[in-house]
Amino acid sequence: MSVNDLYTKFTRVWIPDPDEVWKAAEITKDYKEGDAIVHLKLEDETPLEYAVNPPKTTLPFLRNPDILVGENDLTALSYLHEPAVLHNLRVRFLESNHIYTYCGIVLVAINPYEQLHIYGEEVIDAYSGQNMGDMDPHIFAVAEEAYKQMADERNQSIIVSGESGAGKTVSAKYAMRYFATVGGSASDTNVEEKVLASNPIMEAIGNAKTTRNDNSSRFGKYIQIGFSKHYHIIGANMRTYLLEKSRVVFQAEDERNYHIFYQLCASSSLQEFKDLGLSVKDTSQSGIYKIIASILHLGNVEICSERDGESCRISKDDRHLKHFCRLLGVELQQMEHWLCHRKLVTASETFVKTMSMKQATNARDALSKHIYARMFDWIVEHINKSLHTSAKQHSFIGVLDIYGFETFEVNSFEQFCINYANEKLQQQFNSHVFKLEQEEYMKELIPWTLIDFYDNQPCIDLIEAKLGILDLLDEECKVPKGTDQNWAQKLYKQHSSSAHFQKPRMSNVSFIVIHFADKVEYQCEGFLEKNRDTVFEEQINILKASEFQIVADLFQDKDDVPASKSSRVNVRAAKSVPKAPNRDHRKTVGHQFRSSLHLLMDTLNATTPHYVRCIKPNDFKEAFSFDSRRAVQQLRACGVLETIRISAAGYPSRWTYQDFFSRYRVLMRKTDLSLADKKVSCKNLLEVLIKEPDMFQFGKTKIFFRAGQVAYLEKLRADKFRAACIKIQKTVRGWLQRLRYKKIRKAAILLQKYGRGYLARRYAEYLRLTRAAIICQKQYRMVRERRAFLRVRNAVVTIQAYTRGMYTRRIFKEFMLHHKASIVQKYARRWLARKRFLRARNAAIIIQCAVRRVQAKRQLKQLKIEAKSAQHLKKLNTGMENKIVQLQRKMDEQNKDFKQQNEQLAIVNSSLGSEVSKLQKELEQFRSQKGDNRQVMSLQEELEHLRAELEEARAEKKRLEEEHCTEKLSLEQKVEELEKENAMLKREKEDMNQRILQNSKSTKDKESNKDNLLQSELDGERQRYQNLVKEYSRLEQRYDNLKEEMSLQKFHPGHKRNPSNQSSLESDSNYPSISTSEVGDTEDAIQQMEDMGLEKAAMDISLFMKLQKRVRELEQERKRLQANIDKMEELSKRKGSESRSPTSEQENADLAYNNLKRQELESENKKLKNDLNELRKTVAEKASQNNSSNELQDGYNECNEVSELNNSKEPIDKEEAMKAYQGLCESKNKAQDWCYLNEDGELGLAYQGLKQVARLLEGQLQTQSRQHKDELEALHTQIELLKDDIEKKQEILNYTMSLSPEAQVEYSVQQEITRLTNDNLDLKELVEKLEKNEKKLKKQLRIYMKKVQELEALQAAAQASKAKPELSRQVTVQRKEKDFEGMLEFSKDDEALLVKSLITDIRPNVVSATVPCLPAYILFMCIRHADYINDDQKVESLLTCTINAIKKVLKVTNNLKNNDDFEMTSFWLANTSRLLHCLKQYSGDEAFMTQNSPKQNEHCLKNFDLAEYRQVLSDLSIQIYQQLIKVAEGIIQPMIVSAMLESESIPSLAAVKPTGYRNRSSSMDNDGSGPCSYTLDALIRQLGQFHSIMSEHGLDPEIVGQVVRQLFHCINAFTLNNLLLRKDVCSWSTGMQLRYNTSQMEEWLRANNLYQSKAAATLEPIIQAAQLLQVKKKTSQDAEAICSLCTALTSQQIVKILNLYTPLNEFEERVTVSFIRNIQSRLQERNDPQQLLVDTKHIFPVLFPYTPSALSLDTLHIPASLGLDFINRV
Repeated sequence: MSVNDLYTKFTRVWIPDPDEVWKAAEITKDYKEGDAIVHLKLEDETPLEYAVNPPKTTLPFLRNPDILVGENDLTALSYLHEPAVLHNLRVRFLESNHIYTYCGIVLVAINPYEQLHIYGEEVIDAYSGQNMGDMDPHIFAVAEEAYKQMADERNQSIIVSGESGAGKTVSAKYAMRYFATVGGSASDTNVEEKVLASNPIMEAIGNAKTTRNDNSSRFGKYIQIGFSKHYHIIGANMRTYLLEKSRVVFQAEDERNYHIFYQLCASSSLQEFKDLGLSVKDTSQSGIYKIIASILHLGNVEICSERDGESCRISKDDRHLKHFCRLLGVELQQMEHWLCHRKLVTASETFVKTMSMKQATNARDALSKHIYARMFDWIVEHINKSLHTSAKQHSFIGVLDIYGFETFEVNSFEQFCINYANEKLQQQFNSHVFKLEQEEYMKELIPWTLIDFYDNQPCIDLIEAKLGILDLLDEECKVPKGTDQNWAQKLYKQHSSSAHFQKPRMSNVSFIVIHFADKVEYQCEGFLEKNRDTVFEEQINILKASEFQIVADLFQDKDDVPASKSSRVNVRAAKSVPKAPNRDHRKTVGHQFRSSLHLLMDTLNATTPHYVRCIKPNDFKEAFSFDSRRAVQQLRACGVLETIRISAAGYPSRWTYQDFFSRYRVLMRKTDLSLADKKVSCKNLLEVLIKEPDMFQFGKTKIFFRAGQVAYLEKLRADKFRAACIKIQKTVRGWLQRLRYKKIRKAAILLQKYGRGYLARRYAEYLRLTRAAIICQKQYRMVRERRAFLRVRNAVVTIQAYTRGMYTRRIFKEFMLHHKASIVQKYARRWLARKRFLRARNAAIIIQCAVRRVQAKRQLKQLKIEAKSAQHLKKLNTGMENKIVQLQRKMDEQNKDFKQQNEQLAIVNSSLGSEVSKLQKELEQFRSQKGDNRQVMSLQEELEHLRAELEEARAEKKRLEEEHCTEKLSLEQKVEELEKENAMLKREKEDMNQRILQNSKSTKDKESNKDNLLQSELDGERQRYQNLVKEYSRLEQRYDNLKEEMSLQKFHPGHKRNPSNQSSLESDSNYPSISTSEVGDTEDAIQQMEDMGLEKAAMDISLFMKLQKRVRELEQERKRLQANIDKMEELSKRKGSESRSPTSEQENADLAYNNLKRQELESENKKLKNDLNELRKTVAEKASQNNSSNELQDGYNECNEVSELNNSKEPIDKEEAMKAYQGLCESKNKAQDWCYLNEDGELGLAYQGLKQVARLLEGQLQTQSRQHKDELEALHTQIELLKDDIEKKQEILNYTMSLSPEAQVEYSVQQEITRLTNDNLDLKELVEKLEKNEKKLKKQLRIYMKKVQELEALQAAAQASKAKPELSRQVTVQRKEKDFEGMLEFSKDDEALLVKSLITDIRPNVVSATVPCLPAYILFMCIRHADYINDDQKVESLLTCTINAIKKVLKVTNNLKNNDDFEMTSFWLANTSRLLHCLKQYSGDEAFMTQNSPKQNEHCLKNFDLAEYRQVLSDLSIQIYQQLIKVAEGIIQPMIVSAMLESESIPSLAAVKPTGYRNRSSSMDNDGSGPCSYTLDALIRQLGQFHSIMSEHGLDPEIVGQVVRQLFHCINAFTLNNLLLRKDVCSWSTGMQLRYNTSQMEEWLRANNLYQSKAAATLEPIIQAAQLLQVKKKTSQDAEAICSLCTALTSQQIVKILNLYTPLNEFEERVTVSFIRNIQSRLQERNDPQQLLVDTKHIFPVLFPYTPSALSLDTLHIPASLGLDFINRV
């Protein structure tokens, strides 16, 4: 690509900045090649013109796409340069809080100056066994890589370097902690703990506070950890380099001496430090050792100058010198003398010369430094001795913690040596990086040319070559009067022409060396003195003569050991020890350092190095504060940028063909996508996109790109996606706009319809109002005009009146002339006209009155009807809330009617008033005219009548108004009452609902809390118990291993045991159920056999075993008789305490007691007869086979006597015992030979013996009756003690009840823990006693093993010769099934064969077609038969052999890690649990018999209680369950991460990001598809296989659910831990894939009816993590939603996922820092644990619920394939 294509508008670049080193900018105008200015815009929108001058300033660096920012590996960046590296580190450190970043093979570690919780055991487990590129960068990943490569290749080294305060020591410490955890020692030496424990010692004596670091290592060290061939730590060794001795006597400002001095001073007041003589304040710090204290005192010795100035002296009373001599055990006078004098030796004479005060002070300081250095070397040497091992070392891993490149204002000899060492390490680093690059190219068959990289060999030659700086320094040291100035002049003269050496302009006593990191100016002052390290021999000789051996040993001369060139060098502390007394022949410090450095380089070159570069982010030790300038200085100094430069010079970006195809297939044509060969598709694409062929290379499995090409491809991909997105957005937006338009149009039409209707109605109202206004205006205007008209008219009329009056008066005079003439005519004519008028008027009045009366009646009738209708409405509308509105409307209508009536009445009143006024006028006229009185009276009557009607109408109106008001008030009151009642009912209803909800909620909360508390307590107890069972199984396994080793050591190789002996011994060893008395009897018997002799004891061993069994039976019988006697005595005592009972009751009690005693004696007699018959047969057979019958007879008699004496534990009278013994002796004398036993007289002798035994028992009863009073007193005492105990418990109970509920729980837990602890201690003591007795028995039994085997062989031959008794069985099948009682009979000799056939040799597929758990049923039926015949030994032996055989089978299959192992473990878990359930179901306990059928109840055990064996089987089931979980987790663990996080369950959803060096570090000879990975279907198939296996074997569904729950917890833990430690999977697409995967897992649970097993709840954290990756992460509402959503995740896990979230495309947005801070502030209220990762080793407590079998034992069929022909059906 050309410059014109790269530097276009909107391209982002980096420009230099004096403050921030590099600043981001954006190009605002396309740049053309040759332009002198680049137009830029900064992030704050400030324009900038960047000048381009090729020789001085080049074009600005291009920025990487946002998708690449924050990468784990810096080499994954497309543009590899300094600003990109710095920006990536800053983003990871500040925004994501990631302190580790890869840079190719280098791990860059930034000191956070804060304690981070990322170094726990769970993190070590997460990184153990993982590939380096699969997880986030971490020091544990580097350590794991070194550990894995040590097993594959050769020895390894981890080189940790950096500035002081960058965290080198801590990083080295964590690396060693990882090795100690992963490769722990195989033996009990705990070497790994010693390696870790040496760190505090070395830090105390070798670390000090500096201006840059509070705990700065002032020496370099190389710790070599040795491993065995099994890769366990077997030893370690330490080599140290260049201890800064000058710090002992001089410290710069704000710096301190070594820690050990301050640690010594604070403890000076302690008793053990009184003799150190440290007179310091209590606030000061103190030290521990005398040598260190002596150094402190030596530094305080004052040297006074004499007057001449050439000599000096020390005061006689100098207490510090006295303390110094006392602490080191040297002569005071000699030390005082030689501190102020020195000896000069010439060829002929020896002179003693005085020293000046300055020379003496320098000699004193040199002695202090020398003592401290020797002490330091001595401590290192003894640490190495403690870490040394004699075992052969197979390989080792070295951890180098060495100082980084240093430059100060004043640089001296120490900085010169440190920088010299860094030059050597940088050279080795460059060559190793270059070598790895070339190996990668050669593997991929890429043509390559030599890459030019910085070679600092010239600088190294300047320092160490012949006539180099060190040579000239050593030469000047040999000159008698050599000075630093002379040495500087020689340097100027010799190296002035060197390119790496410069002379300062302003100084003649310093020089400049141009190192690979920077120029450093060194001050020559002190170089010679520090290089010589001069200490006078006289002072050393005094110390050699110390009375303390440790001081003398420090200064003894040691010969130098020549350095070995081998890789396996015997590393030791690099010490500045004189070789010979002559100072001239001593090696200088520079020479020693150069030799040790060469030895170190030889060691590193012989190993595979791993590099850790520690960076100090700021000089103020602020947490998560990043100073770019300081970081760049260290990046340049530590070689990180050099790694980037070497990578950028070649092909830094590398993709596998499959990843490239997946990432950039969007750029391919359709024809290329259809090709089967991905390589061809990728080649076709690159040939089209990148025109320059040198920009990429096709390797064997990968494609190699030059720097910037991946960014170009990303740009093309982003453009393609952008164009596709625009097209999709265009189409979607058009569709959305069309939908929006249709919706808006429909809404607009609807709004228009309603709007127009509203406008029309409003316009009509406007017209009505306008018309009314016009009418009002018209009337108003009319009235106004009329009034004006009337005023004018009145004025006109007045004027006219006056005018007319004047004219009338004029005429009147004329008229009067004619008036009188017409008077007569007038009166006559008026009388006639008046008469006609009155007649007509009267007629009109009569007609009007009649019409008006009719109208008034009609109106009155209408009013009455309306009044009645109002009453009717009142009755209809009585108190109904829903009729209030109707009543209101009717009230309004009535008001309108009343208004109309009022108007009518007003009209009537007005008409009546007008008529009255007319009548009054007429009346006055009539009166004036003196009319007829009759008419006046009639008119008055009519007027009164009309007034009365008017008053009635008014009264009716008033009455109606009052009724209406009262009715309205009553209705309103009723409405208010109803509303109040309704509101009250609503409130009561709401209150009741709230109370019900609160009560139900509180009840549920209490019940749930109680259930959760009980469940948690139960789970805790179950977990503790199962842990104890697990620990017991582990100890038992270890015991078995030790037993096998002892057997191999004691017996000959060719000796083998037969199965019967082995099973019996195993039963004795694993289940020591015998009592202490039996152990004692056995020991006595064994001792008696030893006295009898080996041969005789071997002959009588069988008889002895039978007699020993008889002793135990007699002991049990005696105890049973004793219990019966105690019951009878208690009964008699209770009766005696009451009133005296009649004599008959006493006689009945005596009779019952005698009967009981007689029955017991008869049963005892029968048993003894049977035993005598067996003994007779056995002895007769032995007598016929062996000549030593007399010896057998004697042995029998002696054993019988021993057994009887041992069984008699209760005290008896001596006389009765002697009588019984004499009776036995007489019976013995009567037996002349063994043939006498065959006669009937023997029974009489036996009966006599029983009589004597009965007498002994009677004597015991009498003795016990005498002791009865004592026992009563003891019982009273015990009652008192119990009362006291009850009172104490009552006090404890009262105290407990007074506490709060939380305190009660805590107090009860403490009490329970105390009780369990005491019980546990008692049990442990009992177990120890039993084990001790067991060991004694085994030791004795091994002696007679060979004889026992021979005797058993003889017995087996004898029994084989005899005819075996056959059981009577029917021939027909029907008769067998009918008579089968669910019991199986087998011979005792066939027990080993039975166990072998049913347990040892059986395979699950043999019984797959039969009833599940068939072996368990068969074993139980055999146990049932042994119980039926009352053979306890057979029951015990069979159960013990069964348990041991199951353990042995599981032990053999434990080493397998496949489905066969799971199948076998599941098979025996099912059978063991079924056998346990059978023992419970048929135990006879009512609690276990509730679900049995009547037939099953008949099959219950009759004689034995096997509760103890049920507990043993329960423990064994727990052990098998834990082994099953371990096997299953081992099978699915490699599948989990690949199936849940990496496989594409949803095709084409995940996008591939550019990968760095760690994911491309190795080439694979395949097609680029990558290693074989597991899919989700494979994981689900495996789970389904597990489920089908467990179901086929008949495992209980509850146990299957618990197994699935545990496996789902494992899946969740490993998935979430990998998600929290991998940045590449924290993306939206991964969240979608993960949510889909978890839904498939849940679907699998539903399909197999396992959803109720709580397995789905274990996936809740990973489900919430997937949702967290998918939700929006921008606003505060999103933060609140995330906090409420992620309840199963801790605060640290939520913040970690948000920090790791990485967008895979440019269209996704990163999570801002402010959003993460918002989340953190919201999550502060949570009390989450500090642990980040989930505990993968957590095991839920298992519960084996009782599930009885519905199968009847008599219906079982035993297949012939099992080969059990030797057992018989009963």
